[in-house]
Amino acid sequence: MGWVILFFIVADYWVHLLADGLNLKAMTDTIPPAFETIYDPGNYRQSQDYLRTQTRFGRTVATADLMVLLVFWLGGGFAMLDGWTQGLGWGPLATGLVYIGAVVGMKTLFDQPFSIYATFVIEERFGFNRSTPATWIKDRLKGLGLAIALGGPLLLGILAFFQYAGDTAWLWCWLLVTLFGLAVQFVAPAWIMPLFNRFEPLEEGPLKSSIMDYARSIGFSLDNVQVMDGSRRSAKSNAFFTGFGRHRRIVLFDTLIDSHTTDELVAVLAHEMGHCKLRHILKMMTAGILQTGVLLYLMSLVIGSPQLSAAFYVPEPATHSGLIFFGLLYAPVDFLLGLASQSISRRHEYAADRFAATTTGHPRSLIDALKKLSVHNLSNLSPHPWYVFLNYSHPPVLARIAALEEIGNA
Repeated sequence: MGWVILFFIVADYWVHLLADGLNLKAMTDTIPPAFETIYDPGNYRQSQDYLRTQTRFGRTVATADLMVLLVFWLGGGFAMLDGWTQGLGWGPLATGLVYIGAVVGMKTLFDQPFSIYATFVIEERFGFNRSTPATWIKDRLKGLGLAIALGGPLLLGILAFFQYAGDTAWLWCWLLVTLFGLAVQFVAPAWIMPLFNRFEPLEEGPLKSSIMDYARSIGFSLDNVQVMDGSRRSAKSNAFFTGFGRHRRIVLFDTLIDSHTTDELVAVLAHEMGHCKLRHILKMMTAGILQTGVLLYLMSLVIGSPQLSAAFYVPEPATHSGLIFFGLLYAPVDFLLGLASQSISRRHEYAADRFAATTTGHPRSLIDALKKLSVHNLSNLSPHPWYVFLNYSHPPVLARIAALEEIGNA
C-alpha cells in the first residue's frame, strides 16, 4: 500500500510540474488583440515576468513540500511522533488532538517562510503588497486562534465518533461536518470575516442606486452592498458573494471601486448575483456535502487498517494517525474530484457571465471590467489548456470575452 501512495504523490508532483512548463511555453510576446488598447508593452512584459516568478516559486515550494514529506515519512517521523504521543499516557481523544495538532503545526511552521517570501518579496516586487509585518503577524495569530476554537471541537467530534460509534461513525461524522460547514457559512460574514477586514456599507450615490435598481429588476433581495478594505493587504481587486439569509453579503473590494465605472461595477455584481439566481452556490455546496460523505465512508473502511499504518511504519493503527494517512491515500480520488469540480465551476462562470450580460443588457460593460481586472492583477492571458484543466476554476479571460462578444453580436 505504501508504494501505491508514494506513486500517486510523486505522479501528482510531476503532472503539475509538466503543466507549469507547458504554461510558461504558451506565453507569447504579442499582446492579444482584445487587450491592445489597454495593455501597454511594458505592463504586458511585467505580467509575463510575474507569471514566471510565481511559477518558479511554486515549483520550489512544491519540491520542498515533497522532499520534507518523503524524508519525514521514510525516515520514520510518523512512527516517532506516534510513539511520543502514545507515551504521554493520555486517552485516545487527547492523544489524537496532540498528534494531529503536531502534524498540522509542523506543516504550518514549515510554510511560513514561503508565505513571507511570497508576500514581502514577490508581491512587493510587483506592486501588490500593502500588508505590513504587523498585519501579517496578526492575521496568522487570528487564523491560529480560529483553527483552535473552531477546528479543535470539530476534530474532537470526528475522533470521538470514529473511536466509539462503530460502523455508523462515518454517518455521524458526515452529519457533524455538514452542520459545522453550514453554521460557518451563516456566521462567517458577521463574525469571522470582520476579524480580518473592515466592512462598511456602500455609501449613498449613483453607484449604490444603480446596484440596488438592478437587484430589484431581477428580483434579488439585497439590503446593502459591503465595501471591504482589501487595500490594507493587497492592491489586487475582486468582488464576491458570501453567506446565507440575512447574513449574506455581496462584497466589493475598495480597490475595485477605485478603478471601474458604475456600469462595470454593476456588471461585476450582476455576475455574482447570477451565481445565486442560477443556484450555483447551492449546487456546489450540495456536491461538496456529497463528496464529504463519500470521503468519510471510504475513510471508515481503512482508518483502522494495519496495512495503512504499516505503510507509514506505525506499528499499531489508531484513529488519529489513520486520519492523516488516509488523507495521503485519498489524494488520487481528491485529484479527480477536484478536476470535475473545477470543470463544473468553469461552466458556472460562463453561465453567470451570460446572466449578467443579458439582464443588464450591456455585455460590453462586463467585457471592459474583465479586461481591467486582468490588467490590474497581471493575469495570464494565454494559459496552456492543460494548465487550465488542472488548475483553473474560472475560464481564461479571453475565452470569457469571446463568449460575451457572441452574446453582444446575437
